[in-house]
Amino acid sequence: MVDRLAALDDPVGESLRGHHAHLARRLGRAATYLPGAATFSAVSADAEAQEWADLARLLGGGVLADMFGCAATPPSDWEPVFALEGRQMVWAGSRPGRPRAETATDVVELDADSVPEMLDLVARTRPGPFRPRTHELGTYLGVRHHGTLVAMAGERLRPPGWTEISAVCTAPEARGRGHAARLVGALVGRITARGERPFLHVAEANGGAIALYERLGFETRKHTVFRGFRTP
Repeated sequence: MVDRLAALDDPVGESLRGHHAHLARRLGRAATYLPGAATFSAVSADAEAQEWADLARLLGGGVLADMFGCAATPPSDWEPVFALEGRQMVWAGSRPGRPRAETATDVVELDADSVPEMLDLVARTRPGPFRPRTHELGTYLGVRHHGTLVAMAGERLRPPGWTEISAVCTAPEARGRGHAARLVGALVGRITARGERPFLHVAEANGGAIALYERLGFETRKHTVFRGFRTP
């Protein structure tokens, strides 16, 4: 497998032009996900005024433009909403991970019927943006305890040759039992089995998550800033 590292410099745009094109809205070179699928938008690294205007038309006025790690600078009338320091990590294992978590009877594949539970768990744990159709971006796995969803993780961005692991979260009452490690391990196994390489993003302040990912074979590729702006 040839790693396409350049695709990771624009994972949102590469996903919207490729694997997630069916979930995209596009105008010129600007692109964004359907509102119910994901919050992210993309412009080219050298975006000029017209490209930002196209994105504003796609999103509408006074709407959050979640630019993820895009480094392009919007026009001065785009109001900054947030800036969060983070990092991009890639799985550095030399052999495919083994989906050990999927041997457990409490690990399940989540589908549209599970969305209300997934949204509830996300609201309680705040792992990052998650919408009613986010599960359509890839496979999501969960752990149930007595029938209740207490942990989950899934696939989000899909630039060529890569799959992002995201929405890794565990309910407070179920932490300390290895659920996150087992779910991430299961996803690594699935992703590498189809010839792709896992990667993920994490907030710089989340030292516990960074340590967990490093133990699971991920290494930092680059530091980034997640940014959001409000359209004029």
